[in-house]
Amino acid sequence: MKVLEFKKGQVIASRSDKVMEWYLIQKGSVLQKFELVDIELEANSIIGILEMGWFICDYVAKEDTTLIVIPCKDATDLQKILSTYQNFRPLFLRAAIMQRHKTFGLYSQLSTKCYMLHSYTERFYTEYSEIALENMVPERTFPKIENFEPIQMAHKAADWEIHSSNSLVGTYFTEYMQLMMKDEALCMGAIMEASAQMRRVTQGIEEMVNYLMFNKDLLFTESEDDLFHLIYELATVLHAEGKSTDRIKDTLNRLIDLMKKLGLYTKGQVGTCEHLNENYGQSAGKKEHFDVTKIDCVEHIMKYAGYTAEEAQAYKKDLDDFREIPDKSSLEPEQFQIKKRLTKTFYAIYEKAFLRSVREQEELDPIMMMFFNFGFMDVDYLGEDKIGSLVSLAERMSFFKSSYVLTAYDWLVKIYRGEEEPSRSELDMDYNQYLLDEKRNGRITAEQMAKLKDDQEQKVIFEIQNMFTSGHRITYGRVTSFMPVLSGEEMMSSIEKMSVTAEKVKDAINEVRHVDYQAFYHDVQFSDPEHGINAETFKKEILPYVILMPTVGSKGMMWQETAGIRSATEGRFLLPIFSSMDLNEQMIEMVARYRWEFCKHVMGVRWNDIREKSLTAEYSDYLQFYKKNHDLSQEAREKVKSQLTRAKNSYREVFVKDYVNWLKFEAKGGFRLNKVSRNILVTYCPFAADIRAQLNLNPMYENAFRKLNAENIKAEQRLNTLYDRYEKAGGEITAEFKENLKFYQM
Repeated sequence: MKVLEFKKGQVIASRSDKVMEWYLIQKGSVLQKFELVDIELEANSIIGILEMGWFICDYVAKEDTTLIVIPCKDATDLQKILSTYQNFRPLFLRAAIMQRHKTFGLYSQLSTKCYMLHSYTERFYTEYSEIALENMVPERTFPKIENFEPIQMAHKAADWEIHSSNSLVGTYFTEYMQLMMKDEALCMGAIMEASAQMRRVTQGIEEMVNYLMFNKDLLFTESEDDLFHLIYELATVLHAEGKSTDRIKDTLNRLIDLMKKLGLYTKGQVGTCEHLNENYGQSAGKKEHFDVTKIDCVEHIMKYAGYTAEEAQAYKKDLDDFREIPDKSSLEPEQFQIKKRLTKTFYAIYEKAFLRSVREQEELDPIMMMFFNFGFMDVDYLGEDKIGSLVSLAERMSFFKSSYVLTAYDWLVKIYRGEEEPSRSELDMDYNQYLLDEKRNGRITAEQMAKLKDDQEQKVIFEIQNMFTSGHRITYGRVTSFMPVLSGEEMMSSIEKMSVTAEKVKDAINEVRHVDYQAFYHDVQFSDPEHGINAETFKKEILPYVILMPTVGSKGMMWQETAGIRSATEGRFLLPIFSSMDLNEQMIEMVARYRWEFCKHVMGVRWNDIREKSLTAEYSDYLQFYKKNHDLSQEAREKVKSQLTRAKNSYREVFVKDYVNWLKFEAKGGFRLNKVSRNILVTYCPFAADIRAQLNLNPMYENAFRKLNAENIKAEQRLNTLYDRYEKAGGEITAEFKENLKFYQM
């Protein structure tokens, strides 16, 4: 078996990578990383044994580490290995039992911390209220506490499982191992049972980590809108009035002690709290509490953007008038004009405020954060019952960010910095084409065009006036009643539940990738003549950017399949940052449109030319000539006719509906497609290997799967030969090489 060497700090496997093999730690140690905590895997531990399909965590070498590659990714592979290499049985079983035990241990610790965070926070707030009442000091509102609930987990470990693991490892481990080794089925079952438990418990650990990270600001945050500073303010008042602070000092000491036990805060943060608790009234430069409900937010935002107080009051009046309109989609002239003014001015405000924010590069206050990221402008329009949750969310913007998920504001920042080019407009013109059109129509000169090409502010303005405004309206979902200011009336659930976090987006994308593994793979060219490769086409997965639009909405949008002319670039998907839709279903539809448009992009003018075989060409041919297709029954033809009617003769939209059925039903053995559409999809959007294995005996798929498997084996053999030759010539087998090989194993 192959041996791999990793230096300290090197990533062995990344979260959300496809599990194609397991790794036995022969020497050294590896950290199984969560955001807050790690599990250390020592020698004879196995990376991958708890996963199914995707790596749940990042795995990073804690020290220089040697791994043995185990050609195993599921129960079928494991059974073959244990039958072939019987000496592996005790090794694998021991690893499964001990790793499960460690996982249970971490689960228990985090479960205790989640309970402590909630129960003690509630208790401290009650003590604050009691002390304020006893001393006749007015309470300050703390909206964050109103929506703070105990953790609700989808992946739990029962107490009996943890107790059972403790007894097994602590007392009966030797006897258990001897019993399991007596029978191959028992050994296999014990390993897979431990693996399944680890997987569930690890997902539970992730839930608890997210809960702790999301709610840690309740106790302490740099903005000082937290329970510590709330109680501390009361302590300074009592101290100034010469009243006893013994009880409140005790409360703060216990709060600081909780911060230490939770391990969520830096030493500096804990030290700050300890210093303040010993020195009432000596916190020079303490930030003033920012109470959004006591500020005219419309005036605050518009003043930031350069508007006068009179202009702000006029906008506020329009907002108040619009809020009173029962039918927000009304086309009555007066009501329509109000909405038109509100909408037009909103984008003008956004543009001016954004440009000021990036020019000055100062830290944004909570109101501007909420405006830029959520579309918030007015407490009354949102609803006072929701403002606390929104402010709290604005302090947790990291939950809306990942390597490919970002808010609309952060997306515009990337364009301003020149990290990305603006998106195409609704007229399908990119920024340079737009400038050329402006010059052609005499609106700018050649000199102006040359200057504007590198003007980052103008690029941002182009993006706001095109993708941003259109995407904002589309993701809202109901064009006739759309208004860009964030409204509480649209929120059918709590703000927290409707939030589209990066974690939720990742899960939705992975649901698609688990079935349609080729969805985001692009062809990239590789050349290294010095080491024997003149031109080779590699498969590389390039996930799209997912941009979260500042609205409550019900629709996702595949805005752009690539960043420009080059195919090997990120697409651009749009989602509302607060969603009332099923995110998984919307993601499938967006990927379907991405699939279609990406194929058109690659094929160019030949996208519907049946002589050049492609997804779009074959689907176009099928839908254009379905009436004459002898592979379709009369009933099937009628259904195709109905599909085309409902899709207004859009071939793409017919494909989208078929693709949704392909992933949701056909992947599970439920038939929804006709013979022709199924054959096209099985060719261009094949299922992942584990799903193919489950459906392999079905005659509807058998031939296509056999052909695909044969082609993959042939490609894999060719690549192994190529890689061996390349390595012998002095070339380095990089991560890109490995990913290319994995493509043909999926």
